[in-house]
Amino acid sequence: MENQTEKKKIVFSAIQPSGTITLGNYLGALKNWVKMQDEFNCIFALADLHTITVRQEPAAFRKNICEAYASLLACGIDPEKSPFFIQSHVTTHAQLAWVLNCYTQFGELSRMTQFKDKSAKHADNVNAGLFTYPTLMAADILLYQADMVPVGADQKQHLELARNIAERFNGIYSPTFKVPDPYIAKSGARVMSLQDPLKKMSKSDENANSFVTLLDKPDGIMKKFKRAVTDSEARVAYGEGKDGINNLMSIYATITGKTYEQIEQEFDGKGYGDFKTAVGEAVVEELRPVQERFERYVADKAYMQECYKKSADFAQKLSQRTLDKAMKKIGFVLR
Repeated sequence: MENQTEKKKIVFSAIQPSGTITLGNYLGALKNWVKMQDEFNCIFALADLHTITVRQEPAAFRKNICEAYASLLACGIDPEKSPFFIQSHVTTHAQLAWVLNCYTQFGELSRMTQFKDKSAKHADNVNAGLFTYPTLMAADILLYQADMVPVGADQKQHLELARNIAERFNGIYSPTFKVPDPYIAKSGARVMSLQDPLKKMSKSDENANSFVTLLDKPDGIMKKFKRAVTDSEARVAYGEGKDGINNLMSIYATITGKTYEQIEQEFDGKGYGDFKTAVGEAVVEELRPVQERFERYVADKAYMQECYKKSADFAQKLSQRTLDKAMKKIGFVLR
């Protein structure tokens, strides 16, 4: 039996509600989030405040938030086990972000590669929020005294900054924030584009055949896999220079639990056509129950409201403690 005095570690994770969730998000992150709920005290958020660094159309934004919430419930996030709230419902995030802005150096923020990429992409709207986005992310994490944060390669730099901010603040005022570690999952695929397997799968890709979304219809999924880019060797084997096949094998392995060796044996003597069909079918079957649950949740507005309201109340209470502690140390007069 596990030692009852041993406290579970706190894990914080957030995802932006910017449109559809891809197969890459699902296999690379969400499936792991679901598993982590038994092992850790998980706190999940929909990072809607982060989303407005890029201009949003109000009605579409509102719909994206509701659908993203339903999608994560459908994937298996359980608000009874893990609070799952909408970031803008918890006021401490924006408050602590302002405070931490004053403990983040301009030079640190200007070195963030994501800022450089996004300002090149949205040259007509290089706003201050786009620049200070990583400080809000630091506030998200530090408010909950998180031990660990699951991060992909593209967010490693932001977590490093959150650690630096926490250490700087603790150094000035005495320990206030826990310095979080990255959590690298043992399983979980880095899913690449089906049309350009050197690039990560992304919903912002102009070629719709390059990504599969959580809500794609079965025939659409099959078409996309049949069109997936492969090489001329026509042998299902993992190897150098076989990026397309490596990506498909990685997806198939993550879903079926088979090793690359077992997959090579299964498709020994068969062509890429058979393999692409098998991968497509595995994805369709994996997503079928998720899509059915999504339809159920998205139709039940009252249930979703109950989940995010209860979670926000819990998060507000918990995070207020950290915010008050930080404000008091700086010298603010508390209410």
